[in-house]
Amino acid sequence: MSCAGCGLELDEAALNCPGCQRLAHAARLEELAAEANAATAKKEWSAALQAWQTALTLLPVETRQHQAVTAKLTELEALHAAAEQDRSGALKWVAALGPVGFFLWKFKVILLIILSKGKLLLLGLTKLSTLSTMFVSLGFYWSLYGWWFALGVILSIYVHEMGHVWELRRFGIPASAPMFIPGFGALVLLKAHPATVGQDARVGLAGPIWGTAAALFCLVSYGVTHNDLWLAVARWGAWINLFNLVPVWQLDGGRAFVALTRGQRGICLGAVLAMWAITGDAVFLLVGLGGIYRMFSRDYPEEGDVPVLGRYVALVIVLGLVCLTAPVAV
Repeated sequence: MSCAGCGLELDEAALNCPGCQRLAHAARLEELAAEANAATAKKEWSAALQAWQTALTLLPVETRQHQAVTAKLTELEALHAAAEQDRSGALKWVAALGPVGFFLWKFKVILLIILSKGKLLLLGLTKLSTLSTMFVSLGFYWSLYGWWFALGVILSIYVHEMGHVWELRRFGIPASAPMFIPGFGALVLLKAHPATVGQDARVGLAGPIWGTAAALFCLVSYGVTHNDLWLAVARWGAWINLFNLVPVWQLDGGRAFVALTRGQRGICLGAVLAMWAITGDAVFLLVGLGGIYRMFSRDYPEEGDVPVLGRYVALVIVLGLVCLTAPVAV
């Protein structure tokens, strides 16, 4: 690759020319800006966010263009959040079904993905890093719990991680396929950081959203087959996704809480403690302790993210219902 301005040969990873300081991907950046502006004009916020996020990865951090695009992303994220809130107001009928209705509506996108973009779920299975680490973890869990339960655990973790991958792709953030760590779950390595705390919160919660959907699928399968194995996997899935909602460190719940005000964190804490009182499940107490800690941390924003609040509370309630439906001894 050579500089379009001075002709100097550039390294493949270069973002600007060391000679004339011209941006190495100037032509591509113009295309992305045009795509983003066209999407913004049509109020297609997700497409605009994805285009600007891709552009951000092609800009040196210290440049004014990087700062301008970051500001654009922050503005669009607010518009996207407002649009989500407006759509939720248009579906008041789900209130009749309570939090379960809200959850089912909010996460209808998972069903659409399975029907229209099911190939995404198979993406990781084409990667050697995913397959090799998956088989090692499968052997680990197999030695502890047996073949079929181990397989259910591995697939539940995989679906959780693919939730992160899907949301990262929606924002145009490059990342690796899932890699398993025996006894500790799995992870996805980001090759660029989310531009805003709102993006990071949505990426964080996407894993528990998909994981909860997998647990609900197991409950439905139990209802059809009456095989206790499905119930055991559903309960395990509820536990692991609840643990990820502990709002500390780099856990999914911690990333979500950064986008919430102190008052919104209090609402989340109230939901967690209520589900602890109803279910008696100690994992809710662990999540609640993390919530109490974050009530006193000073990293909360002045204006909170209402859609993130709704997703977190819905996850807590639905996972609590899964715990009530799937007993410990199965």
